[in-house]
Amino acid sequence: MAAALKALNAKIRSNKYTDYFCSTHFWGPASNFGIPIAAVADMSKDPEIISGRMTAALSLYSAVFMRYAVAVTPANYLLFGCHFINCTSQLVQGYRYMQYWNWGGREAALATKGKVTEAVEKAKEVTGQK
Repeated sequence: MAAALKALNAKIRSNKYTDYFCSTHFWGPASNFGIPIAAVADMSKDPEIISGRMTAALSLYSAVFMRYAVAVTPANYLLFGCHFINCTSQLVQGYRYMQYWNWGGREAALATKGKVTEAVEKAKEVTGQK
């Protein structure tokens, strides 16, 4: 059994593509891509639910690991890409957070919501619905 596993490992390692596919250089970033995928998906959600502290932490985390992805030998460009996408999307989320909570976005959203509510109530009045 050990000889069969050794032969299989030698076969995998002899091909550069299967060697890369079976390495942590591939599976580390591949499993880590859930974070930037979630960040990109969250860009369409309400900015009220964004955590400023978590967004800042994830931006810093990704910026640090972008540096280390190219500092290792050999450079891991898949990991760099993963953290670049995450850092960029977290910075966008950070901008959305700042715009909503610090730069008047919340007040504008509440004003718009109030106008929509008034319009719905007026429409119900006109049509005689409750």
